[in-house]
Amino acid sequence: MTTLLTTPTASAAERRGTLHTVGRSLRPTLTGSGRPASHAARLRAIREADVDRALERLAATGTTVCVGQYTLIEPDQDPACRLTQTQNVVGRRRWEARATTWDSTGMTDPALRPQLSRLFTAICDGEIHGIVAASRTDISTFDEVYESTLASIRARGGFLTLARSETSF
Repeated sequence: MTTLLTTPTASAAERRGTLHTVGRSLRPTLTGSGRPASHAARLRAIREADVDRALERLAATGTTVCVGQYTLIEPDQDPACRLTQTQNVVGRRRWEARATTWDSTGMTDPALRPQLSRLFTAICDGEIHGIVAASRTDISTFDEVYESTLASIRARGGFLTLARSETSF
């Protein structure tokens, strides 16, 4: 005997004007980006915890924090504005920028971007400790890809810091 389980669905009147996912409304938790605020906050907390761990480790050894500045642009777009935002973070934190680079591939898989891969290698080689980007869109607008990239940077012993929070694009 085969049984199909169904989930209760809200009526059209209940759905009108609200966003639903698996039967629950997201309206009270939406950010300006259309993402649930709690999810954006969770991603930010993960990223900031990575930064804190790395900075504590480097401070304990008296090591200067060295970073790579990175942005993702569309083909034929000038990276200067976005890189200026990363430079402001580097200057404010008194870090040393060892590499400044960008990819002009548009929104592609971060693992396939040559300059981002170059920065991952620099983390592995101990040349830099982290990556500074203008916003999370330099990594990915997709939550799962962004979170996976954070884990990949963390696995290499590095961190990602942003000029703007996860809810700003």
